[in-house]
Amino acid sequence: MIEGPMADGSLFAASAALLIAYLVGSFPNAYLLVRRITGEDITTHGSGNVGAMNVRRTTGSWGWFVVAMAADIFKGFAPVAAAKLITTGSVALLARPWGMVLTAVGPDWWRHAVYYVPMAAVAGAVLGHNYSIWLAIAKKHFIRTGKGLATGAGALLAYDWRYFVAVVGVGLVVIAVTRYMMAGQVAAALTLPVTAFTLRSPEWTFATVMGLVVYAAHHRRFMGLLRGQEPRFYIHDHQGPRG
Repeated sequence: MIEGPMADGSLFAASAALLIAYLVGSFPNAYLLVRRITGEDITTHGSGNVGAMNVRRTTGSWGWFVVAMAADIFKGFAPVAAAKLITTGSVALLARPWGMVLTAVGPDWWRHAVYYVPMAAVAGAVLGHNYSIWLAIAKKHFIRTGKGLATGAGALLAYDWRYFVAVVGVGLVVIAVTRYMMAGQVAAALTLPVTAFTLRSPEWTFATVMGLVVYAAHHRRFMGLLRGQEPRFYIHDHQGPRG
């Protein structure tokens, strides 16, 4: 059992982790970056998403793409790492995959709310990026603002690096083989639950739900890919479909 400052566990702690991670994940760094560089609204360009690839489409710069990607990864990594640190009270456990922590606890881990705190942080960060509250306030209505890949990858890196390696590795291989960004993105999303089952991780249900959340953001354009409507290496503004 965890003996950190939150060892007693509570639904409040998990709820707080979800909310804080959501607010961090909602930070529209790509939107603000493009506003600063070009003075334009990134949501009116390319796919309409507030993500690194759309920064590339809007600015034409791979350099700004890297900056936006790093920022998206960080806003997923930071709240999950903080959740693990606060939950366990141990810096040494930060690098330990959460699935291993749960396995060590035993089959009754799910009875203790404290073990859900890092999971809540992962979910909050991804949902925040996909549905930014800050942009909703600015635009006065909710829109889907992203697909959660880079932010999700950062969250997984902090949560369980084995998931990160599998998801990123499979995604890059599929993109290299098919030359379709969308194919790699969907493969990456579906790799998460497959990896959880392969590793026999106790939280396979959570991994499955998160994989489906990310896939859902890609579903419409993935169907377009299957119909031959998705361009390869969609990197230029107005080259491909929105969504």
